Amino acid sequence: MMQRSQGKSRDVSLDALRREVRDWCAEHVPPDWRREQAGVDHDEFVRFQHWWLRELDAGGYAVPHWPAEWGGGYDLARQAVIYEELARADAPRLVLHFVSLHHAAATLLAAGTDEQRRRHLPAIRAGEVWCQGFSEPNAGSDLASLRTRAERRGDVYVVNGQKIWASGARDATWCLLLARTDPAAPKRRGISYFLMDMRSPGVTVRPIRQITGEEHFCEIFLTDVEIPAANLVGAENDGWRTAQRTLNTERGATMVELAERLALGFRWLVELAHRDAPPDAYVADRLAGLASEVEALRLLVRRAIADPAAGGASASTVKLFYSELLQRMTRFGTELSGLPGQEATVRPLSSGWESGLWLRDYIGSWEWTIPGGTNEIQRTIIGERGLGLPREVLS
Repeated sequence: MMQRSQGKSRDVSLDALRREVRDWCAEHVPPDWRREQAGVDHDEFVRFQHWWLRELDAGGYAVPHWPAEWGGGYDLARQAVIYEELARADAPRLVLHFVSLHHAAATLLAAGTDEQRRRHLPAIRAGEVWCQGFSEPNAGSDLASLRTRAERRGDVYVVNGQKIWASGARDATWCLLLARTDPAAPKRRGISYFLMDMRSPGVTVRPIRQITGEEHFCEIFLTDVEIPAANLVGAENDGWRTAQRTLNTERGATMVELAERLALGFRWLVELAHRDAPPDAYVADRLAGLASEVEALRLLVRRAIADPAAGGASASTVKLFYSELLQRMTRFGTELSGLPGQEATVRPLSSGWESGLWLRDYIGSWEWTIPGGTNEIQRTIIGERGLGLPREVLS
């Protein structure tokens, strides 16, 4: 297993950790990375992402949210400090490795076997890229309706079907895959969870071109793909429960970093509002409202992760609030920037959802209301699990 850099302490005071990360960022974050990465081809983007992961890992900041034995071990307060300082330094975001470092790692840590963890967690830190094969053309919000089929044949499962909206699948070597193993069972009880090697015969990936010109979403076609039975996560037909752990990671723990990045975007918005003259009363009022919402988001995130017993309702509240606040903020940035802000400027792919190119960021913000369960689904979860409303009231 790769080791953390020497001299780092997980018990360091918050102030000392903040100084430590701030000094590290001053030395290691490339000052002109946005300009240099704007408009680069896909291969250069992938190279840059792998390089930045190695830099973060050497500094001890790639996986602060993992357990100590796997290279992390920071508590929530210290994780927040690390992400806050990386955001303040405008460090690149690990877009290519997002699923790997968060979704795949959380799944392996929560439900994987010892062998699966030993095989994959060190490889993820070393740059192994994962994607998520959950949604299908007719099973997005209603994920339990998925029809991709896995049939047990001796020591392997043979999988046939199609997945869609798989972020990063064109570069992934592994996939978190949901497939139906018992078509006669109730739909949530006949699903199994697999680790699928994307290099397996029968796997075909087709990128989907988006309105922004990017192609990080992909379709995956599976034709007689063989997955070793050893790659089953949890028990057969119990994949739905494991999938909820993956999705709750998307709605919960990963939001620490996203909330801090949104706070960085808000600072850019304030700078934009003061660019030519002090803002008028209307703009100042909008900024004050957004400032309150950004702080509320950060508080929601910390409460959600500090209280795992809150379950899906708390995580869904965070995801819902973040996605809609992202839309409101980037839309206001588009209004403030006027026509110059609508130029067809190329956004550096490593910037994520807040790049300061307000129109492109606003268009991109809409995708956040869909993955991990649409916002309509999140409201249903909040109603059922958070407010205790009966299903018939919500239907």
